[in-house]
This record gives sequence, structure tokens and C-alpha cells, in this order.
Amino acid sequence: MDDQIRNVVILGGGTAGWMTAAYLSKALEENVTVTVLEAPTIPRIGVGEATVPNLQKTFFDFLGLAEEDWMPECNAAFKTAVKFINWRTPGEASTRPRPLGTRTDQFFHPFGLLPESGGVPLSHYWFRDFQAGRTDEPYDYACFREPAMMDANRAPRWFDGRRATRYAWHFDAQLVANFLCRFATEKQGVVHVKDEMTTVDLDSRGFITALHTKSGKVLEGDLFVDCSGFRGLLINQAMREPFLDMSDHLINDRAVATAIPNDDEKHGVEPYTSSIAMNSGWAWKIPMLGRHGTGYVHSSRFATQDEATLEFSKMWGLDPEKTEFNHVRFRVGRNRRAWVRNCVSIGLSSCFVEPLESTGIYFTTAAIYYLVKHFPNKDCDTVLSDRFNTEIEAMFDDTRDFLQAHFYFAPRMDTPFWRANKELNLADHIKEKIATYKAGLPVNPPITSEDGYYGNFEAEFRNFWTNGSYYCIFAGLGLLPDRVLPSLQHRRSAVEAAGPLFEEIKKDQQSLVESLPSNYEYLKQLHGR
Repeated sequence: MDDQIRNVVILGGGTAGWMTAAYLSKALEENVTVTVLEAPTIPRIGVGEATVPNLQKTFFDFLGLAEEDWMPECNAAFKTAVKFINWRTPGEASTRPRPLGTRTDQFFHPFGLLPESGGVPLSHYWFRDFQAGRTDEPYDYACFREPAMMDANRAPRWFDGRRATRYAWHFDAQLVANFLCRFATEKQGVVHVKDEMTTVDLDSRGFITALHTKSGKVLEGDLFVDCSGFRGLLINQAMREPFLDMSDHLINDRAVATAIPNDDEKHGVEPYTSSIAMNSGWAWKIPMLGRHGTGYVHSSRFATQDEATLEFSKMWGLDPEKTEFNHVRFRVGRNRRAWVRNCVSIGLSSCFVEPLESTGIYFTTAAIYYLVKHFPNKDCDTVLSDRFNTEIEAMFDDTRDFLQAHFYFAPRMDTPFWRANKELNLADHIKEKIATYKAGLPVNPPITSEDGYYGNFEAEFRNFWTNGSYYCIFAGLGLLPDRVLPSLQHRRSAVEAAGPLFEEIKKDQQSLVESLPSNYEYLKQLHGR
């Protein structure tokens, strides 16, 4: 009896669907047909999207695609950090750049590597000096090479293509889906069916056997991947798997979004995502050539759609009557199980948290990777699906807790939204990390080299938020440890060695600003404009 998976059917296109199709087609190589059923009448979500730095190594390199192959097709730009604005102090949101060195309410969460001395992250030596009054320089500017080049709108690569630092990407999500659709169908033989699903056939075991379409097609399969978005047409509706609501941790459930033209030659193109605190949530800014995608993520408990739209329009100087807005409702949480019998949910149908740290495509990439690692036979052994579900659950819960900490520890108390976030309960897992941080200990192992970051995908997916990430957010929000790491009192050589590291960072900051091209000029060259 042939028990091998021969036909994989993916319901839904979009970024998640076409990423899954391209990756599975490459990974499974032979004897498997991949089919994508995509309804042309259902709009895709997203006007601009940001990613995390693992995307090229874990996805595009796997497909054999260099940045030069896909970035021009997707209006892609570089992202070297998330910049948080107005998260500490009340007042109207502002998108104006602030002079370097001024003590304003903004801080970076850079993607650069955090140095260490004697096996201890440089953050702990910074706090030792900060507590003793030997420095008043913010953590991000003291410990990372990148803030000065970001203030100067420098690209993270030199014109010859060499990387100056780690970075992620901004791009148009619609263009990414279109590019991957062409790649998967033309280069990999993925079958694309443009039609709308109407019914689902289940056998006596509760396994899906086929999808019926509006035009009368019957798509039979052995494994079905649900990329149908928030509707969860297969995982939630056909398989009846419950969705676990997490609004008791993250209370935002709406977004209003648009795209705004930008005069690149006059203003430059910022090489980072901005997260701007608002009265009832926060707004993203994702710069790309010629425009930036932006949206206001908010809680419907504290702002109506019209109120959020007006506040958002005022920040950008938009006329709400003449601007085309995309209003999105989203569910926050995850499925109890992402994989049930022969149905695997990936993307928005599996789990979702607001894009505060750009984790949407990260979730999709990790899920595809783990699906290939645990790829089953037709019987879909529950040992494989259980292990897959454990990985997805841990990844989601860790990310949810990290995001909640942003709101929980933000000092702002000026609106009902910000006060409400302080009344929510924190999960035990993040409480342990906070206690570790407050005790002066490293929260998670730091990433100290490119090989260490990219060399072990398992560790990267399990433990994405490093010690540097927690320190960036906590210190940026004004939450500092209760004490200096006690062992530093007994490690004079490591303390002395940290001094030259801080000096080297200052030299590197100046060198990067002086030697790197502007982000605008580099992107113009890359895109051939």
C-alpha cells in the first residue's frame, strides 16, 4: 500500500499561501504535486510589510533566490531596526526626525549584534556604568554600531554589495505574493487554481479528502494546508478546531492602513520601521521607494473606527474624506492545535499578534520549516503533528509575552488605553524573564556572530528574542535592573576589556556614517531606477 503523500492542496494564496507552495515544492522535490486554490474575489490583507532578519537565509536562499532576484520585483527596502517613538511620554504623535543626541522619547531595537566581554553581554557593562553615573548615553547608542547610521539614513550595504550589518526588509506584501506565485508556477510546477471553495469532503476518520469549488472542480489531496486567513475555513470551520483568544494579553483588535507618497530625494528613505505610540494603540511606518506603508493598530474598546481614522489622519496631515483607507479587523491568539489530522494551518489562519515586532512572516517561515521537518505519511502520525504543534505554541506564546511587555512596561498612563494595559495579567513565562532581567542576569543567550544566528535554525526559531532584544525594549522604556550583575564585581579583566569595546563601537558608528551610501541611493541602484 502506497502511504506516501502525493498531493498537497493549499487553500488560499497571499504571502502565506505562496511562501508555503514555493517552499514545499522545493523541499519535497519529487513525487508530490502542490496545488494552490486561490479565490480571485477575496482581497489580500496588507499594504506594506516588514520582516525579521532570518528571511533571506531561511527562505529565499533555500529557494535559490538572491536579494537582487526578488527585491526589485517587490519594491523591497532595507530594515535595520524598529524605532519606538512616544512610548514613554504623553502627547500628540510626531513623525518628525529628532536630532542625534537629543534626549527625546525615542529608542531603537536594532538588529545588529550585541558584543560581549568575558561571555557577558555588553548591556550589563553599560548598566554598570550607567548606575554609577559614568555615562548617561542611552543603551542603544552605547552598545550598538547601527543607531548613528540609521539617523543618517544610510543603507546597511556598500555599493559593492558587502553587508555592513544585519538587516531585514520592508516590501509590498501584494507584490511578494505575486512574485512567489510566478516563481512557483513557472519554475517549480505548482498548480494554480483560481476559484472559490464551496464545500469540504471528510472521511470517516475526520480527514479531509477533497475541496469542491464554485465552478465545479474537485481538488483531491492527501495533506491540506489552510492559508485562508482569519476565516480559518479548513482548520476552524471544517475541522472545528477552537481558536484560543488572547485578548486578555493583547487588547488591540483593529487597524486602519494606507500608503503615503514620499519625496525620497528630499527626505531620504529611512532604513528602519517606526512604531509611533498613539492614544489607543500605535502606528507603523514602513518606508519603501516612493512611499511608505502606514497603519494605526488600535483597540476597539477605546477608539471607534472613525475616531482612530481621524487621529491617524491628523498625524499624517491626511484628508480623511479623500484618502483611501484599508480597515482591518483581526483576531489575536492561536489555534489550540495548528495541525489537526491532515490539515495544517499556516499564516493568519493559524495564529496572529499585532505586527509590533514584524512577526507575521516569521511565524509563516517557522511553520513551513517545521512542517517539512515533521512531514508525514498519509496516516499523519500524531507524534509528528504533536511535536509540530508544540513548536508553534511555544513560538507564539513567547512572542505574545514579549509584545505584551512593551505595553505593560510603557510608562504612559495618559489615556484609558495605556492605563488598561497595566491591568492585564502577565504569563508566568514572561514573569520569569522579567525577574531574571531585574536580578541583573542575561535573559536569553546573546547572538554574537552571523554564524551563531543563522547556523542553527532550530535555536533561532525557538529563541528569537535574545538578551539584546529584551534589554533594548526594557531599557528603552525606562525599566532597568535592580542591580548590576553580581559576578562582575569579581571579574576585573572582563570589566576592563569592555572599555575598548565601547570605544570601538563609537569608531564604527562614525565609520559607517562616513562610508555607507544613503539608503535612497542604494535602493535606486538596486531597483534600476
